[in-house]
Amino acid sequence: MGKSLALLAAAFVLGGFLEAAVELTDNSTTHTDPFFNGTHRRVNLSEAVSEEDQSSRERPTEATAAETTSVTQTDKPLEEKDSEDDGDDRKTADKKVPLDCPPLGLESLKVDDSQLQASSYQRTGLGPHRGRLNIQSGIEDGDLYDGAWCAGHKDRHQWLELDALHMTLFTGVILQGRNSIWSWDWVQTYKVQLSNDSVDWKSCMNGTEEAVFVGNQNSETPVLSLLPVPTVARFIRINPQTWYPNGTICLRAEILGCRVDDPSHVYGSEQQPEPQDSLDFRHHNYKEMRKLMKSVNEECPTITRIYTIGRSYLGLKLYVMEISDNPGKHELGEPEFRYVAGMHGNEVVGRELVLNLMQYLCREYKKGNQRVVRLVTETRIHLLPSMNPDGYEFAYQKGSELAGWADGRYSFERIDLNHNFPDLNNIMWDAKELAADPSKVPNHYIPMPEYYTKDDATVAPETRAVINWMQEIPFVLSANLHGGELVVSYPYDCTRDWAPQEKTPTPDDAFFRWLATVYASTNLVMANPDRRICHNEDFQAHNNIINGGDWHTVPGSMNDFSYLHTNCFEVTVELSCDKFPHASELPTEWENNRESLLVYMEQVHRGIKGVVRDKITKKGIPDAIIKVEDHDHDIRSAPDGDYWRLLNPGEYKVIVWALGYLPSMRRCHVGMEPRPTICDFTLTKTPEERLKAIRAKGGKIPQDLQMRIRALRLRKLRASTKVINQRRESQRLQQEQALKTRKARTSRSLRA
Repeated sequence: MGKSLALLAAAFVLGGFLEAAVELTDNSTTHTDPFFNGTHRRVNLSEAVSEEDQSSRERPTEATAAETTSVTQTDKPLEEKDSEDDGDDRKTADKKVPLDCPPLGLESLKVDDSQLQASSYQRTGLGPHRGRLNIQSGIEDGDLYDGAWCAGHKDRHQWLELDALHMTLFTGVILQGRNSIWSWDWVQTYKVQLSNDSVDWKSCMNGTEEAVFVGNQNSETPVLSLLPVPTVARFIRINPQTWYPNGTICLRAEILGCRVDDPSHVYGSEQQPEPQDSLDFRHHNYKEMRKLMKSVNEECPTITRIYTIGRSYLGLKLYVMEISDNPGKHELGEPEFRYVAGMHGNEVVGRELVLNLMQYLCREYKKGNQRVVRLVTETRIHLLPSMNPDGYEFAYQKGSELAGWADGRYSFERIDLNHNFPDLNNIMWDAKELAADPSKVPNHYIPMPEYYTKDDATVAPETRAVINWMQEIPFVLSANLHGGELVVSYPYDCTRDWAPQEKTPTPDDAFFRWLATVYASTNLVMANPDRRICHNEDFQAHNNIINGGDWHTVPGSMNDFSYLHTNCFEVTVELSCDKFPHASELPTEWENNRESLLVYMEQVHRGIKGVVRDKITKKGIPDAIIKVEDHDHDIRSAPDGDYWRLLNPGEYKVIVWALGYLPSMRRCHVGMEPRPTICDFTLTKTPEERLKAIRAKGGKIPQDLQMRIRALRLRKLRASTKVINQRRESQRLQQEQALKTRKARTSRSLRA
C-alpha cells in the first residue's frame, strides 16, 4: 500500500472521519460445498481471502484414480514436466481477491482479553473475551469457557468493542455465531462504529446513511464484510441490529486492519520482530508446495530426494522430501524419522512448518551448522507436508479467515483420516482378556483385521498410502502435526471399553511423556506460563502434554497404529490455537516451533541400537524380536538386522531371539547423553535348524505365524487398493466419454 496508505492515514488523523461516499452493495452468494453436502456459505462483498494468496490456485475438476505406490520406486523428478504430474491438465485456476489488511488477531490471541469490552454479557463464560473467531466451547452447558460473546440484553444498543491500542486503518469485519451444542445463536445484521477515544463514536456510513452489514445465517460459517471506505481509528464497535429470532445476541468476530504509525502514541514504537531465518513464509497451495520442494532439491541435490507414496482421492500426489547424507538408501544403523502434516486439511501450520524445515535444513547444512550436519548425516529424515491435499485445497480456496473450524478437515470422501487406521488396540485388549496366558498374546506387529483389507472397506486412499509407507521404511520416531490447540498428546489415543475420556497409557508411557515434554517445553508459546488458553481446556495444568485417551478417545488413530503395527513411536503435536492463521503469523509460528522441531528429531538417537547377526554367516537377521524386561512392548529388527529401541536413561535387561535361533541376553546401559548405546547381538541357530539348513541346502525358513498373517493382510490391502483404483479409473473414463458424447451432440444440433 505504501505511500497512498500513509497519505490516507494522515488525512483521517488530521481531519477526523471521512464519511463513506460509496454505496454498500450486497454481493452475497451461496453455493453447495462438495465436502459438506447441502451446507452453504455466504461471503459478503467478495470472496476475498488472505493477502498472501494472490497467485492463482489449481484445483482438480474431476476425480482421478487414487493409487498406492511402493516408496521403493522413486517417481520422476519434479523438474521433468509439471503437466505430466498430478492431473495439471484437469485443473483450473481460481482467482483470488487479496485483503488489504490482515486480521488484528482475535483468533490467534494476539489481541489480549483486556482489549475487548462489551455493553453487557450474560455471564463470565459468555463475556467479551470469548467473542473470538472460531473459539470453541466446552461440552457442559454454562461452561466457564463458552463459545461466543453473548449480550445480557436483547436490544439494538448492545455492542462488542475492540481497543486496537494504536491508530489502525480498519477495513473489514468477519462474523460467526455461537459455538454450542445446546443453543443456536447468531447475528443477522449489524452496524459498525469507530472512535479515537472510546467516548465520541461515529458510525460507518454508506453514502449518507448508516451502513448495515449482513451477518450470519448459521452458527459456524464465517461471513466477511468490508467497510465501504477503510477508516482510521483506535476503537471499533460491532453493534448487532437483528439476530436469529429463536436465539439471542451472540457472536464471534475477527477484525481486519492495518496499523498506522502514530509517533505520539505510547504504542507507536512497537514493531513486529523480524524472523531470524529468511524462509518462504506464506501459504503454499499444491502447485506452490511442489515448486518449493523442487527448489530445495535443486539447492541441496546431494542431501535431498523427492518421492511420492501415493495419491489422494482427487489424484494429488502425496509428496515426501527425504533429507539424508545418502538419500534413497537405508544405511545400516541409521534411524529413520518422519514428520507428517496436514492429516486434517485445514490445520495448515504443520504444513508450512514442514516446508520451512526443508529449507532450513538445506541452508544450514550448506552453512556448516554442526547441529544440522549431525542430524542429516546420522538420521534419515522424511517430511510429508500434506497427507490430505484435497482437504487443504478446499480450505485454501476459502482462505485463512473464511475457512471456518471444519472446512477442509476431512478427505474428499468425508473421512476423518485420524480415525481411519485399523483399531488394533481393542484387538489386542480383547485377545488378552480371552487368553489363558495374557503374556503370550502378541504386544507388537499386530496384523490388520481381515475386514480392513476388503475393497469395500471405508479406507481412504491417503490412509492406504501411509500404511504402505510405514511397511516399506523401518521408522523409529514420528510426530503427527495438527492445529487448533497447544498441547502434545501421546498414545494410547483409544480408551478401553470405549470410555469417552480415560487415561490409557502404553507400556512405554515414561518415554512417551519424555517425548511430549521435549517438544512442549521448548515450544515458545507452550512454555510461556502467562499464555491464554486456546478454547476451553487449560493444558498448562498438565505441563502442556496429555495422554490421548485422557483427552478424548480416538479409535483408529495413526499414533496407536504406528506403535502397535510397526516399531515407530509417534505423538500428536497441536501447534497453534488458530488452525489456519494468516500468512503474517507464519514467521512467528516458525520461531515458536523451530527449536522444538529440531530437538524432537534428536530424540530418535536415545535408547539402544544395534545389529542382530547370524553367528556363522555374520549376516543380519530380519524380524528378530527385541524384548526389554519390564516393558511389555517388543520391537523387531529391520531387513538388514539393525534395530533401535527408544528408552529413557537406565539399566536394562534385553533379550533377543528369532525363529530358528537360540535366544541371547545382554544388559545395556542407557546414559543421559542424547546418543544411543550400541547393543549388538549374535544369535546361534538351534541344532535342528542347522541340520535342516544342511538338508535343504539353503532353503528358506518360514516366518512365524504372526508375521505371515501381517504380510498376508498387507498384500490383501494392496490388492483391494488396486481394484479400487481400476474401478475409479474406469468411472472417470466413462464420465469423460459421456461428456465428449454430449459435446458432440450439442455441436451437431447447433450446426443443424
